[in-house]
Parts: sequence; structure tokens; C-alpha cells
Amino acid sequence: MADALLGPAEIRELAARLGVAPTKKLGQNFVHDPNTVRRIVAAAGLRPDDVVIEVGPGLGSLTLGLVGAAAHVHAVEIDPVLAAALPETVSSERLTVHPRDALRVRAAEFDPPPTMLVANLPYNVAVPVVLSLLAELPTLRGGLVMVQKEVADRLVAGPGSKVYGVPSVKLAWYAEARAAGRVPPAVFWPVPNVDSGLVAFTKRDSPAAEPGRDLPAVERKKVFAVVDAAFAQRRKTLRAALAGWAGSPVRAEEVLVKAGINPQARGESLSVGEFTAIAAAADSDGYAGKLTASGEVPEEVDQ
Repeated sequence: MADALLGPAEIRELAARLGVAPTKKLGQNFVHDPNTVRRIVAAAGLRPDDVVIEVGPGLGSLTLGLVGAAAHVHAVEIDPVLAAALPETVSSERLTVHPRDALRVRAAEFDPPPTMLVANLPYNVAVPVVLSLLAELPTLRGGLVMVQKEVADRLVAGPGSKVYGVPSVKLAWYAEARAAGRVPPAVFWPVPNVDSGLVAFTKRDSPAAEPGRDLPAVERKKVFAVVDAAFAQRRKTLRAALAGWAGSPVRAEEVLVKAGINPQARGESLSVGEFTAIAAAADSDGYAGKLTASGEVPEEVDQ
């Protein structure tokens, strides 16, 4: 099957032979339209030497397109039946199948190291997967993911947008993102009740890099703690929203002023560079703000 892409008949025949059906639990919606696969591969802008990591390959529709365009493909599949069947569907020396949870993979597992993330991501874990892989795989230069249209809008939103939030800022920490098109429900099996969207992103040279803003180095977890606090109460001013993180409204205002941020502003108006400036201002005083009760920042929260 590796010589041709899968259409609706092939997808259903393969699923029937394997005795599998898409499940909501795993967020599975299999692409059965060859033209959509070609569109995704083309939009990804892969180089011949790119090493792709694909999450949730399912029955192999997109995988077949990727092995012909990249030097190697790492397919990470949590469903053991699908993972075992993939090498038969996509018979290629360029493919390595990892029967793993994408949220638990580590960089050392991938040889050669991935340079691009290209995937039709399961709806229920799309944001956590993207952020987790960007944190874990420093060799990534960018990617293209297909997600629920609503999630796509949030990932590419900028400050001031109604849908700008935690995912928007955290993706912006790592990369510049842009919308790369809409995908209709009809190309999937089963047919979802929402449109999907393509999100393309390019890794920044340095975290939170912004033109005209020279920021000191500050740990990601400290910046993300500020982001989580700001959006946990997004209707409040930063002075109020960051009071718990800083220890008091007065302390929050002091940090904000030092960072050059209006204490009466709201989180939805700040860029990732401005959030970084707040964390850096607190850090320079030897105070990094409070993390969550567990001591860890939920950096992959989808809000």
C-alpha cells in the first residue's frame, strides 16, 4: 500500500481487517481523502533532509504522504493495534513506529532527531502534544498540525483577540504561528461535527524573541507561571490577577511597574515578550512568584 495514498474504501477495508474503529477516547478521526493528504504535505514545506515526527498516524493516510517527502518519519501511535499494523501499510525503510504516548516521549528515543512536527492531531490532546513536543525536542525547526478549527484559531491568536489565551502565549514562546487553511469535516472518518484548521509554526531563534525587546534569560516555567495566573482570572486587571502569584496586589503592582507594564492592563493584551518581562522583573529581585500547589506549572493546559 505504500505506493498509493488511501481513499475511503481502503481506509474502511483496512479498519475492518484490523478490527478497529475510531474512538472518541483517543480523539481519532482518520483522514480518507488523498487530496487533503497532499495538501498537508505540501503546506508543511518539508525539505528532503527533514526528519518528521507524526503523532497519531492511525491507519497511515498521512504517513504514506510523509515518507515520500522526508528523509525519515517517526510515527508515534498510542493504539497498539494501529502501531503494529502501520509498518505493513507503510512499508518503508524511512519509517520508525513508536508505540508510545506522545506526551511521554523523550528526545533520546528518536534517531535521527526530528526536525518537523507534521500531524493530524487527536482533538482531545492537540495543545498538550504540541507544547510538550516543543519543550522536549530542541531539534524541531517547525511544523504543521491539523487540529479542531476552534483550537487552531486560539493557537494563532495575537494579543487583543477574543480567543487569545494560554495556548496562544505558550506556543508563541517557542515559535511564530500562522493559520494555514481550513479543512472540511467530509474528509474524515468518522465525520466530525466541526471544521478542522491547519496551523503552521516556525521555531524562534530564542524563546520569546520579539523585535525591539531585549530580555534577560528567564526560565520557561517562571514565564508560564505568570501566564497561567494572568489568564486564570482573565477579566481582572493584572494587578488583581497576579496578586496570588506575587503574594499581594501591592507586590504584583511593583513587579508590573518594574517590567514596564500597566498594572491596570489585562493578560489578554500582553505579548509573550511582556509576560517574559514580568517574570524577569520578579526574578531580578530574587522572587520568582508562586507556582502551582504541586510546584509545577501546567504548561500544557488548554484554556
